[in-house]
Amino acid sequence: MSDLLRFILTQDSFRKNRLPSLYSDFSIQKKTNPDGYTVNVSAWEAALTMAAREGHITPSIQSRSEQDGSTQRRKANHLILAVGEGLLRDLESPELGRPVALGCVLEDAFWNRSMVPLAQYKASGASLRKPQWGLIDTTALSPWNVMTWGLKQIRGVVIGFRSDAPRLTSQEVVLVANLQEAGDKVVKKVMSANPTRTDLVYSKESFMGSFATILQEDSELSEADFDVLLVYLSRDKGAIAYDGKTIKFRPTNDSPKEITEQDTTIASIKSLTATMTRQAEHLEKKITELNETAKAALSKKNRVSALAAVRSKKLAEHNLQQRLDTLNQLEQVYLKIEQAADQFEYVKVMEASTGALRGLNAQIGDVSKVEDVVDELREEMTKVDEIGNIMGEARPQIDEVEIDDELEELEAKDREAKEEQKAEKTRQKLAELDNLDLESKEATRKAAQEQSVEDGLEDSIEKLSRMSVEENA
Repeated sequence: MSDLLRFILTQDSFRKNRLPSLYSDFSIQKKTNPDGYTVNVSAWEAALTMAAREGHITPSIQSRSEQDGSTQRRKANHLILAVGEGLLRDLESPELGRPVALGCVLEDAFWNRSMVPLAQYKASGASLRKPQWGLIDTTALSPWNVMTWGLKQIRGVVIGFRSDAPRLTSQEVVLVANLQEAGDKVVKKVMSANPTRTDLVYSKESFMGSFATILQEDSELSEADFDVLLVYLSRDKGAIAYDGKTIKFRPTNDSPKEITEQDTTIASIKSLTATMTRQAEHLEKKITELNETAKAALSKKNRVSALAAVRSKKLAEHNLQQRLDTLNQLEQVYLKIEQAADQFEYVKVMEASTGALRGLNAQIGDVSKVEDVVDELREEMTKVDEIGNIMGEARPQIDEVEIDDELEELEAKDREAKEEQKAEKTRQKLAELDNLDLESKEATRKAAQEQSVEDGLEDSIEKLSRMSVEENA
């Protein structure tokens, strides 16, 4: 069982009881059972897209593994799906054979633009986000044109019909969902780091090294993936400017779309710095190994081997020193370029600010005009104060003594109401106490009556007892 099939069988939509339907020729369900047809097509499309994202599909190029410390990485196609005999062979089940209706999945995905033929995607001059991408002229969408376009699209997939399901031909298709996810993650990673102008520039090699594991930590994007990703970021998303060698991220839509000579120089310096750093690390490792070799030869009294190891070590140390000196120079140049870029941006901001101030001052006019406006404003404010004073004089005169008397009367009524409320509460409490006293006396009287009855009963019983004794005597 292939790695691809093992992964797909772990998906919920590929439960054991669903496999016979998914591997059958469900193309006939397109007319007889549209819902079942849609479910099967969606299941295959989602499973293949996720398998590619996770790096479980054998790439069209030869994959390789690299040992980096304790982490092993491999290259695989994550954004591109190679359709053909290899894919069918990887999907072949020991019990059910190969999926028969996979061509329907591709056909449906092409119509929905969730998958796009790679050659068509690269050749198209329109953005994938535009509604008319990959279609004929939208002003001439007659039924005949739509049918003709559909037949042309299917012709790239179909070479004959044994059933309603088209047969696959070898080709590569772009997985649009994976492509968009990778593009969004790349832009977010760059822009969230508050980059300087020089940080936004990459060579193609440094770009591939920086974002190789943008989808999966243990699986790198292939070179074919990066070719498609760069097309998407530059043409469809508009996030970068790209000339085939140099990449420059565009923070805003107003950022330049062209790669300048300065951008190319910055990218070259960054790429050369990365190369020299790798070489220096390799030389440091080699020096350590040669030192260990010389020690081992001396312990075995093999002077010739020890001398050869020491000689090689000296040469490596000399080469290492040269590269470290070069790295130091490159870092100094890069820092100067960064400083010049910052100064350039500062000057641009100052020029824009000066122009804005100049325009505003031109709209305001000269100083004498401003003084006239301020004087007029003060005069109008004085008029407002004068009008307010006049209106204050026109108000009716109110006797303050009458106001005080009325206020005292209100306060007296308020005090009387509060005292009445307190008296009412006191009367209620006294009444409650009287009721409790009456209830207590009544309870005492009833208890005395009950005691008197009990005493009478006891006397009667005693008399009866004596009478009974006397009669017996």
